[in-house]
Amino acid sequence: MNAFVHHYERNTTGRDFAVGDIHGCFRLLQTVLDGVGFNPEVDRLFSVGDLVDRGPDSEMALEWIDKPWFHAVQGNHEDLAIRYVNPGQRDAAHYAMNGGAWLIGKTPHEQQDYALGLAALPYAIEVETADGLIGIVHADICGPTWGGMVQRFAEVKSSNSLKAITNMVLWCRDRISLEDHSGVPDVRAVIVGHTPLSSPAALGNVYHIDTGGWLPRSGHFTLIDLGTLKYQSVETA
Repeated sequence: MNAFVHHYERNTTGRDFAVGDIHGCFRLLQTVLDGVGFNPEVDRLFSVGDLVDRGPDSEMALEWIDKPWFHAVQGNHEDLAIRYVNPGQRDAAHYAMNGGAWLIGKTPHEQQDYALGLAALPYAIEVETADGLIGIVHADICGPTWGGMVQRFAEVKSSNSLKAITNMVLWCRDRISLEDHSGVPDVRAVIVGHTPLSSPAALGNVYHIDTGGWLPRSGHFTLIDLGTLKYQSVETA
């Protein structure tokens, strides 16, 4: 594994799930996991990022990151939080507008702890399954192939070259806005979040699973079983 892309071998004893954007709704997510019989002794949960902001439990993010069965990539809201804590990179008014009041109210020492913990998350995760490799990023891959993106991450030499990749990985909505079904040719599937949808959508082999589990009246969490690529949606309204 490198700092930007983490690789996980096949789970031969339990199930692997990915979940859409959490946005500080960890207690609600735990209820959903209980509902599908998630077993932390053998199962794993992968997150498409956006662990924090908007919901009531953002302070629990570091606690979840420390769980041995929970593995997350950075989302654009992790990026917002990290940049807010770094002076001059993001102002408080903008971050508060995007759900960051929970972090703005912390002491400088607490803010640094969260920024360091969130910055340690990779930008991409790849998971081996019986039917092939699955990639996980927050918004979209950078470039036409998964392998090409991983190679670009491995060759990063500067903050500018990293930003050129992460602008796509954290923020891009082109695939879903254009309804691009071309897919990613060198992996079994790619799992993403970032854009809230009323129901999960597969564009080619790219699965969009942010169904607004953090929205109080209209959303629900979607889990996808990485072994079967079948959805498990649980209403949270």
